[in-house]
Amino acid sequence: MSVTDWLLLLVLSVLWGGSFYFAKIAVLEIPPLTLALGRVAIAAAALAIFARAIAVPFPRDATTWAHLAVMAVFNNVVPFVLIFWGQIHISVGLASILNATSPLFGVLMAHMVTHDDRLSAGRVAGLLAGFAGVVVLIGPDLVTDLGHNVLAELGCLLAACSYGIGAVLTRRVRTLSPVMVATGQLTMSTVLLLPVVLLFDRPETLFAASRAAIWALVSLALLSSALAYLIYFRIIARAGATNALLSTFLIPVSAILMGIVLLDETVNARQLAGMAAIFIGVAAIDGRMARSIARALRR
Repeated sequence: MSVTDWLLLLVLSVLWGGSFYFAKIAVLEIPPLTLALGRVAIAAAALAIFARAIAVPFPRDATTWAHLAVMAVFNNVVPFVLIFWGQIHISVGLASILNATSPLFGVLMAHMVTHDDRLSAGRVAGLLAGFAGVVVLIGPDLVTDLGHNVLAELGCLLAACSYGIGAVLTRRVRTLSPVMVATGQLTMSTVLLLPVVLLFDRPETLFAASRAAIWALVSLALLSSALAYLIYFRIIARAGATNALLSTFLIPVSAILMGIVLLDETVNARQLAGMAAIFIGVAAIDGRMARSIARALRR
């Protein structure tokens, strides 16, 4: 990964970190299925306008749209609904811990189905260090909440697994531009969710939602979906699915840094230790530092 890739990853972690807070506000008034539909529909419309404006061609073959539909299931439909439902019952912090297992599932999936994205000792150590850093960073009190809402926790864990699978499935549309992958996936998510919501949910709740809930929904759509997926698929195209999923490790780091910069909050020793573990983990996964040290030792 280049410096640009790492900067994009940091921006992505901020955008996706915000999604947990936006969702916590919106899901109090909008049911999970309807919230998921609103998120993908608004994002798909915004990206379709953007794609037309920059003259990105839309796919014309059924096979590509079928691949985008499968990606939509694993990257949007399943995880969005499960996380929104889970956040009714568990805290933002615990949901983000469970979400941080996405790279673990992504690495295992990539190892099983690809030939050029295999497991290595350094990568496994980095992933474990990064996940441990997330747990330490967010705090032991949240970890003790595990087991109190088992179904909601399993739902968020299944969502993380779904994200890992979806990232690897992106290989099927590698010839498309990141703009069209994001647009097509969100469009197919809308198509898949619309009949489900009309049949089984309460879309009329949108009209009774407060201004705060609507703004949270719009923020989820435009910031945490449309813009975030443009960045996400660009990182995948440049650096691979496993590296793109590292943003889930950086989400709590971004939240703490924003609190320090914008809200004049302080950082404690536990948070510093957690951030250090995360940075060690991502450095191990990146591999360049280890290779540089090995070359220096050989000299």
